[in-house]
Amino acid sequence: MPKNEKAGPSVFAESDDIFGHPRALYILFFTELWERFSYYGMRALLIFYLTQHFLFSDRKAYLIYGAYTALNYVTPLIGGILADRYLGSVKAVTFGAILLVLGHFGMAFEGPESVRQGAEVVHNPFYLDIFYLSLALIITGVGFLKANISTLVGALYEQEDPRRDSGFTIFYMGINLGAFFSALLCGWLGQTYGWGYGFGLAGFGMLFGLFVFLRGSGLLKGHAHPPDQQQLKERVFAGLSRETLIYLGGLLGVVVIWQLIQHQELVGQVLLGMGAVAIMLMLVYAFTDCDKVDRDRMLVLSVLIVFSVLFWSLFEQAGSSLNIFADRSVDRSFFDMEIPASMFQSLNAFFIFTLAPVFSALWIWLAKRGREPSTPAKFGLGILLVGLGFLALVFGSKFSGENGLTSIVWLVLIYFLHTTGELCLSPVGLSVVTKLSLKKIVGMMMGIWFLAFAAANFISGKIAVMTGAIDTGGQIIDQVDRTARVIEVYSNVGWFAVAVSVILFLMVPLLKKGMHGVH
Repeated sequence: MPKNEKAGPSVFAESDDIFGHPRALYILFFTELWERFSYYGMRALLIFYLTQHFLFSDRKAYLIYGAYTALNYVTPLIGGILADRYLGSVKAVTFGAILLVLGHFGMAFEGPESVRQGAEVVHNPFYLDIFYLSLALIITGVGFLKANISTLVGALYEQEDPRRDSGFTIFYMGINLGAFFSALLCGWLGQTYGWGYGFGLAGFGMLFGLFVFLRGSGLLKGHAHPPDQQQLKERVFAGLSRETLIYLGGLLGVVVIWQLIQHQELVGQVLLGMGAVAIMLMLVYAFTDCDKVDRDRMLVLSVLIVFSVLFWSLFEQAGSSLNIFADRSVDRSFFDMEIPASMFQSLNAFFIFTLAPVFSALWIWLAKRGREPSTPAKFGLGILLVGLGFLALVFGSKFSGENGLTSIVWLVLIYFLHTTGELCLSPVGLSVVTKLSLKKIVGMMMGIWFLAFAAANFISGKIAVMTGAIDTGGQIIDQVDRTARVIEVYSNVGWFAVAVSVILFLMVPLLKKGMHGVH
C-alpha cells in the first residue's frame, strides 16, 4: 500500500502532494484568496460608503450592513443544496464567480454624492438602485461559490485523515491573505482617490480568482463534477434544461434579494423562517436516516453551530461599529500621517496569515502527543478570546488622551485577541462540519453553518445599532456620548462572552462523548 494511503487520502498519489497536502488544496487556496480579496475589499469600504457617500445615519447604515452580510451567508445554504443534487461544485463556483464579478464592478458606478437639504438627505435614485442591485449580485454569487469551495477542501481528505484540520487552516490562511491585501489596497484607494477605484479593484480580484479556478479545476479529479450529468441536461420546462433553469432561478434570486436588501427588517424574518426549516431538516436526517452514532454526531454539530452564532455576532462588529469607532474614537496618527480607518480591517487578516501556520503546526504537534484540545474546547477558547478582546478595548479606553481618543495600541490588541479566537473556532468549525455530517448532506450542512453565520451577522447589526448615539442625517450630535455608549455595549458583550465560554467548557465532556471518537 502506498505511503500516502496510510495517511488518509485514497484519490491522490504521493507525487500529487505539495508540503504534505494535495495539489488541489492550493488551487482552492488561490481561488478563495482572490474571492476574499474582492469581498473584503468591498467590506472595508462599505460602512464608510453608506455614511459618507449616501449620507445614511449610523443606525440605518448598520442595518443595511447587517442585512447585507447576513444575506451573504443565507444563500450558501441554497447554493450548497443545488451543487450537491445537480450542478456539482465546478459549475456552481463558476456561475457564482461570474455574478460576483458583475456585482463588484457595479459597485464602481458610484454616481454623485447624496446631498443634505435641511434634515432630509436626497439620494440619486438611479445610482442608489445600482448600488442595491450590485449588492444583490454579490450576495447571490457568494451563495453559489462560498459553501462549495469549503466542501471541496473537505473532499480532499478522508474523514480520519490527521491532516484535515491542518489543510483547512492553510485554506483559511489563503482567505486572509486576500483579505489583508484588499483591505489595504481597496481601502486606501477608495478613501483616498474615490470609492469607484476601491470597488473596481475588488472586481478585478474576483475576475482573477475565476481564472485560477477554471485553470486548475482538473486537479480536483472528479470531486467537483455534477452527480448526474444526464439529469442536469434533462429538459423539464418550456424546452429548457434543468441546468438552464437553475441559472435562470439564480438570476430571479438576484431580483428578489435586490428588493429584500432595501427592507432590512424583512431579512430578520427570512432568517427566522430559514433557521426553522434548517433545524427541521437536521432533526429529520438525525432521527430518520442516521444510526445512533451518526445521530449523536449530528446533534453535537447542532450545539456547536448554536455557539458559533454568539462568536460571530460579536466578532463581526469589526466591519461595522468597530470600523466606525476606529474612524471617530481612535488616534490614528502614525508619525506624520493619519491612517485611513478602513485599512485597519487588514489587521485581522495580517494576524491570521502570520499565526495560521503556528496554529496549524500546534494542532498537529499536540495531536501526536495526545494533548490536542477537542473541537468543543477550541470553540470555548474562541468565545473566551472574543470576549477578552472587547474587555481589553474597554480597559484601554480609560487611558484616552486629552483629545479623548483611544490609543491605536488597544485597537491592535482587540484585533489580535479576536483573531486568535477566530483561529480556534473558524477553520476548526469548517473542518468539523465535514467530519460530523453525513456524506450525502455535507453540502447542505456546510450551508447551514453559513446560515448560522448569517443569523450572527444580522444580530451583529442589531448590536451595532445599540452603540449608536442619537443622530440626524448621519451627523453625530454628541461624540463623547457616542463613545461612552460603544464602551458600555462592548463591556456588556465582553463579560457575556466570557460567561458563555465557561458554560461551554463545562459541556465539553458530554459533547466529546457524543462525537464518538471524531476529534
